[in-house]
Amino acid sequence: MTEQQERNPAEYAKRSPLRDALRRFRSNKIAMSAFVMLCLLFVVGIVFFIFGITDVNWPTDPDKAFLEDKLLAPSWKHPLGTDNLGRDVFARILHGTYISLTVGFVSVGLSIFVGVIVGSVSGYFGGWIDSVIMRIVDALMCFPTFFLILTVIALLGPGLWKIIIVMGILGWTGISRLVRAEFLTLRETDYVTAAKALGQRPFVIIFRHILPNALAPVFVAAVLGISGAILTETGLSFLGFGVQPPQPTWGNIVSDGKTYVLDAWWLILFPGIAILITTLAFYLTGDGLRIALSPSEHKAE
Repeated sequence: MTEQQERNPAEYAKRSPLRDALRRFRSNKIAMSAFVMLCLLFVVGIVFFIFGITDVNWPTDPDKAFLEDKLLAPSWKHPLGTDNLGRDVFARILHGTYISLTVGFVSVGLSIFVGVIVGSVSGYFGGWIDSVIMRIVDALMCFPTFFLILTVIALLGPGLWKIIIVMGILGWTGISRLVRAEFLTLRETDYVTAAKALGQRPFVIIFRHILPNALAPVFVAAVLGISGAILTETGLSFLGFGVQPPQPTWGNIVSDGKTYVLDAWWLILFPGIAILITTLAFYLTGDGLRIALSPSEHKAE
């Protein structure tokens, strides 16, 4: 016990591991700044999703073309300029925010669902079940994920929900390995042995006793995975296999601008900055969570 713990034993008795992790996360100024940025992006995504389903066109209609205004440089009227069809780039970036966040959150959520179930079963039962599952995981991980997703999308055809489902189904392997590693350790603990002695069923032990204690690395992997999913969707849209025009996404805005890169630099720069800020914010938040959830990263207080 440290000197501070000896002085305030009652205070430390009341503190939970979760509360300690939150305190450590709040003390990380970089991670907190990134988290605030993510909250702002989340609000923007929700607002413009509501605008999209209610046909509210603010600051202007992102899909309406004004050919007389095409390829205008940034100005008061068009803060981030216009594209080759005269559409406002600022409006298109804002309306594309909820597409990127939707792809990130839903595809990673699906990956976590599949990966947690597979990893839990593999890590708890072990033996031939673990061997078979891990060989399947190894086989899937041999293929570059982006090119595997690209191949499947090319066969199925582009579309928002197709991308989400394919990315979710093909992105669970890393999560399953994380969960399996945690289960291999936790299944030998005393409380699991006691649960087995009481005759509790395996799936009750898995989901009630072991899984809640194995989710910390999954949360970190999920936050980091969202940035990867956004980059994957951006790459697919840039190549023409992602969300199709006229629905705006950051990837197809950059794709539209690649032809005019020397004449209309804003078509590449501003959506690129949006992608950079978003993915960096997710990465820094995930890294902050990793540090906060790993007591070994901190000195004893």
